[in-house]
Amino acid sequence: MIFIVVKFTVRPEYQDSWLSLVDDFTQATRQEPGNLFFEWSTSVDDPRQFVLVEGFADREAGDQHVNSEHFQKAMDTMAGAIATTPQIISDEIAAEGWSPMGELSPREA
Repeated sequence: MIFIVVKFTVRPEYQDSWLSLVDDFTQATRQEPGNLFFEWSTSVDDPRQFVLVEGFADREAGDQHVNSEHFQKAMDTMAGAIATTPQIISDEIAAEGWSPMGELSPREA
């Protein structure tokens, strides 16, 4: 699996509209055959920082993603809304998706 985490710091005027701005991109990516997950979160320390966690089945799926029309369109759209160059971690890992955490589970009520 290709596992990617990207931090986007947006300009103040895009803080409240960022998720709407990237919604078409998000929905199109989630429809890609090799996409395993594509999830946005907001930093608890900086409300202008959005964190994207994404997974693709393999290198080919990742390559298809970055060469897609919706990816290219999103990069153009995002460039006008970000305050800094995004930070990324991208690596191929031996996993096929999310697994249950072994160290924690719900207690009986």
